[in-house]
Amino acid sequence: MNVLEELEKRGFIENKTHDKELTDYIETGKATCYVGFDPTASSLHVGHLIPIMSLAHMQRHGHRPIALVGGGTARIGDPSGRTELRQMMTYETIEQNVAGIKKQLSHFLDFSDGHAILANNADWLAKLEYIPFLREIGRHFSVNRMIKFESYKQRLNSDEGLNFIEFNYMLLQSYDFLNLFDTHQCRLQMGGSDQWGNIVAGIELTRKMRQETVFGMTFPLITKSDGTKMGKTAKGAVWLDPAKTSPYEYFQFWINTQDADVAKFMKLFTLLPLQEIQEVESIKDAAINQAKTILAYEATKLAHGREEADKALAAAASMFGAREIPATLLPSSTVPRKAMRTEASVPSSSMSVKELEQGIAAFKLFQMTGLCASGGEAKRLIKQGGASINGNKVTSFDQIVTPKDIQEGSLLLKAGKKRFHKIEIND
Repeated sequence: MNVLEELEKRGFIENKTHDKELTDYIETGKATCYVGFDPTASSLHVGHLIPIMSLAHMQRHGHRPIALVGGGTARIGDPSGRTELRQMMTYETIEQNVAGIKKQLSHFLDFSDGHAILANNADWLAKLEYIPFLREIGRHFSVNRMIKFESYKQRLNSDEGLNFIEFNYMLLQSYDFLNLFDTHQCRLQMGGSDQWGNIVAGIELTRKMRQETVFGMTFPLITKSDGTKMGKTAKGAVWLDPAKTSPYEYFQFWINTQDADVAKFMKLFTLLPLQEIQEVESIKDAAINQAKTILAYEATKLAHGREEADKALAAAASMFGAREIPATLLPSSTVPRKAMRTEASVPSSSMSVKELEQGIAAFKLFQMTGLCASGGEAKRLIKQGGASINGNKVTSFDQIVTPKDIQEGSLLLKAGKKRFHKIEIND
């Protein structure tokens, strides 16, 4: 099975160009492909996992992936999928974001000895001269055709319209493809479905300027079985940066997968064999919960490493009870099969006894620890009976917490059924 067949069976492919020629290219030897990542934040999030995992599969099949960080294109902003102009970032912010993203990609891809390439399009786009660029590149683009692409059409029909600086984005992304073809013989660009117009434009530019055939592939928008967008929670994005979303919270995000999505998400977000995942499609009850543990463990291991995955599994066991996983269930997984009894690593913070001596209202503790986004949310949680401290339900929002509530040197706050925060109390 070649990598295109595997990506197809796992659910990665929505559309692709030159179907037969692309298959021939993949099967003739070591192919080079790329995906672009927009550094609009210092961290990638779960919504970026589809393109990241596609590159990981390409590498596992012996091909060479290029992770292109858009340090240059981020200076103007991609209008794709947007109804308004992106906020302009300083060059310093962009560079900081690029550094953070490169570090995260290294968890999924092996960049040693040229097995994968990290590139930043600022290295060539920042050096372009406007008049030569218009003469050499701009003349190959038809404005009439550009505005028919969905990414431009949406903006042209919006109240804000399309800014001229964004109108150039397609030319720059197309130039990226041309440049990567020239420097690395890269013939395949992959991206989200909203990038189809930009990818096709890059294919045509390379054909016109180099008389060569290159290829494109897009990924579908992944939704959960209830129709909601993958990666979104009540608290917002689920980040790959452990400082933004702790490994334990990341683990819990996957544990909370709906039963109907477990096999689907295993295909997309783990490297477990397809044959083993197919067996998960028919299991239920206790077995499906065991499968969720494996999904959470494997996804956390990819993003944060095995040590953090072990800690998150142990933390979950300490909170919800140890769960033994049979050796016959997804045997390729490296999840510890026996119940783990190591120290938990739930999100935590510290506080002095002196701070508690005058008493703190319970709702304020839930807000301070981030279990609730605001005081109002904390009050609603308590009113609905969803808050407890050291196993004791909080009965009123203005209930005063004092040193008398400390157990074993800490306060364990619980919000709802599955969110915890431990406050370590110092002398």
